[in-house]
Amino acid sequence: MVTDPIADYLTRIRNASSAGHRVVEIPTSNLKKEVTKILFDQGYILSYKFEEEVVQGTIKIALKYDKATKEPVIRNIQRISKPGLRKYAGFDELPRVLNGLGIAIVSTSHGVMTSKQAKQENVGGEVLCYVY
Repeated sequence: MVTDPIADYLTRIRNASSAGHRVVEIPTSNLKKEVTKILFDQGYILSYKFEEEVVQGTIKIALKYDKATKEPVIRNIQRISKPGLRKYAGFDELPRVLNGLGIAIVSTSHGVMTSKQAKQENVGGEVLCYVY
């Protein structure tokens, strides 16, 4: 049993990209689906597919690499709010990652979104992770 499914999700992506894998499979949940959609919309992953054939289902994520250098697009992906220490931020305290070059994924009362979207909607929430 995994005590922190989001940390497991991020670790699987981090390990697969550092090992040079093209596709990574992750057990699904609604929160993981929303985070995957954000990563796709922001251009950090190539594509994704939700498979609901089995009881839990899986998410297949095609990782994105730079064509010239063959380096992964996701340089770093790190968990911020952990089960032992939750990190919350109001809309005026939401973090900027690498001076706006990266994204912070925030779980708000209006759904899961990037910190930029949360600032536009004037809503704060739990800071899940940084991606750059």
